[in-house]
Amino acid sequence: MRLSLRFVLPLLLVLAGIAYAVAPLVDQLTLRWFVRDLEIRAELIANTIREPLQEQLAAGKKAKVEDFFNHLTQDERVYAVGYCAAPAGTVLASRWLPAQISCANLDQWEGPGDHLLPIAQGPLHVAVKPMVSEATPAGRLIVVHDMSFVNRRSEETKRYLFYAFLGLAAVVSLITVVVAQLSWRGWMAGMRSLLRGEGLLRQPALDAPPDLPGFKPIARDLQRLIHELEAETRARDESQITWTPEALRTILHGELRGEDVIVVANREPYIHQRRGERIEVQRPASGLVTALEPIMRACSGTWIAHGSGSADREVVDKNDCVKVPPDNPAYQIRRVWLTAEEEAGYYYGFANEGLWPLCHIAHVRPIFRSSDWAQYVAVNRKFAKAVVSEAKTKNPIVLVQDYHFALLPKMIRDELPDATIITFWHIPWPNPESFAICPWREEILAGMLGSSIMGFHTQFHCNNFVDTVDRFLEARVDRASFNVSFGGKPTAVRHYPISIAWPPDASLMEKSVPECRSSIRQMNDLPPEHKFGIGVDRLDYTKGILERFRAIERLLELNPDWVGRFTFVQIAAPTRSGIEEYQHHESQVRAMATRINGRFSRHGPPPIILKIEHHESSQVYEYFRAADLCFVSSLHDGMNLVAKEFVAARDDERGVLILSEFTGAARELPEALIVNPYDADQCAAALHLALTMSATEQRDRMRLMRGLVAEYNVFRWAGRMLLDAAAKRRRSWLADKPEIPTV
Repeated sequence: MRLSLRFVLPLLLVLAGIAYAVAPLVDQLTLRWFVRDLEIRAELIANTIREPLQEQLAAGKKAKVEDFFNHLTQDERVYAVGYCAAPAGTVLASRWLPAQISCANLDQWEGPGDHLLPIAQGPLHVAVKPMVSEATPAGRLIVVHDMSFVNRRSEETKRYLFYAFLGLAAVVSLITVVVAQLSWRGWMAGMRSLLRGEGLLRQPALDAPPDLPGFKPIARDLQRLIHELEAETRARDESQITWTPEALRTILHGELRGEDVIVVANREPYIHQRRGERIEVQRPASGLVTALEPIMRACSGTWIAHGSGSADREVVDKNDCVKVPPDNPAYQIRRVWLTAEEEAGYYYGFANEGLWPLCHIAHVRPIFRSSDWAQYVAVNRKFAKAVVSEAKTKNPIVLVQDYHFALLPKMIRDELPDATIITFWHIPWPNPESFAICPWREEILAGMLGSSIMGFHTQFHCNNFVDTVDRFLEARVDRASFNVSFGGKPTAVRHYPISIAWPPDASLMEKSVPECRSSIRQMNDLPPEHKFGIGVDRLDYTKGILERFRAIERLLELNPDWVGRFTFVQIAAPTRSGIEEYQHHESQVRAMATRINGRFSRHGPPPIILKIEHHESSQVYEYFRAADLCFVSSLHDGMNLVAKEFVAARDDERGVLILSEFTGAARELPEALIVNPYDADQCAAALHLALTMSATEQRDRMRLMRGLVAEYNVFRWAGRMLLDAAAKRRRSWLADKPEIPTV
């Protein structure tokens, strides 16, 4: 054993020395990679802004050029942007262009080389690209990138390299010790056998494993150490991950040991309806389904939902389950059956007459009844039993969706203490003063804090939730890390902006844009060159449909030339028709559309075509691809996926998105025309701007939005939650290890 240690200690020192010797070489190599990537990025920026920049310069709008450059520097790695028309000219630049750079000394930054400029905050990379036009044959664009992130990556590389060599040294050392011990025991056993006259007559089986019970704890600890090192050294930079279904499966199988995911949502992704002698499968109009269905296809598992279709009971097996999608089954739906009384109290009553208006600032008074609350509690408990029955292990991953199941996380936690419960709240969360009117506020908050992770669309909603918990519960709130400890159980409060699948399903994009434009106009009796806009919503008072119609009316008042030349098609899927407020809202929408059409349809097609009916995704995408603009005027929305679907549908990079500032999507898509839906004049001006916008500007705006939707897609949304869940599991495992006793 002493001989082994004499070998192990020098080995550790040698490997540590190698790690520190190799680190500078790795730094140099990675620096070259980063410089090359930044050169490519600078070339891409130059090509992208060439046309709009030259247009601004030709118009002599220097102030707008500087504002344009300041907008470009909002990118976290673009430090400054400048332009020189001639070597002796004055540089037009964003506010942070270093003083060392001027039009007279640009030659030193051109050509081959690293072109690094050291400043106090860290190194900068300077790229000079020709920006030649007839007016400015010597024009050059200056792009300065912040390279401070290189130092951070360098430190991370050294740390990971050190850990890797340390792990290698530990493995080699352990193997050395084991081999030495085995060799010593084998030699001693052979000598004893030889002295007893054995071993000369028979040979032991070479593949017989030695019985070394003393090494089993060491082997287990070594295995855990290897897994931890792999987890720590694995790349965690999300910008380097291409978020696809395959990436999600890798996370699920690598980080979470391949466990199935259980999704709990009130709405099911496929509804079976009886139509005479046949059963028809419908996809509901729901942003939640749009977001989660691709996740379940990627990760398999079980979706637990209320079975509401007229033929739902006819297609399930003895366990109330059915495989979906029908054409290519990838996961199963477990249907929960509710009585008429349960549905009326839990869904229509407490969830949609109470919590829905409470969380949306849409000026509809919430209604709270004790009978509705009793049904809400009972239905949440019924779904909790379904989760427990579907769980294959004691620690499943459960994704609880939306305001229908505020009590469910704690109920699951009581039955499955080791479960990883991720609750995502798809609607806004109000401030503490607004939430205070709920009679069962403490019970709702306690139920939600049964979650391992509590997710919202925006950081603003996270702030409101933490403030509400701090106001009404005796909980420990850590505002630095946004962790809440209640009843001894920690809950991480995080924002995960939801999105859609990317790229869109090929079946939705089969028809070309010209074909869609032609067929949609023929379908709605519109002339071939007639301008038309599209709105796609559930018929809900939070969607701002009345405000949208007022804006269209105001457009026609201010710009009479659009009468007979512009039509807005409003697709409104019926929803919650059993609630009086929704019945009243539908009658208002119908009446306003009729009034506006009666006022302005004297010449040509009507200004508004109202379609209060269900449309399949393929039909909706056909409208998206055919429209000149899409108007999303929600009065208060968690995210709004219609805006992102419209962007995804426009592979022709045409069309204009008008987006309410009160949607979560407005924070992610600033290239849309952002409006206040309550301001009819502003919305009318946005409509006019959209209808007259040049093809070049449409392309530039749409290209930026499509890039963002592609990068921040629904698989990234789910992947971030699953990665956070995996990290919490590792931390909980460490927390459960026994403490080191004091001597």
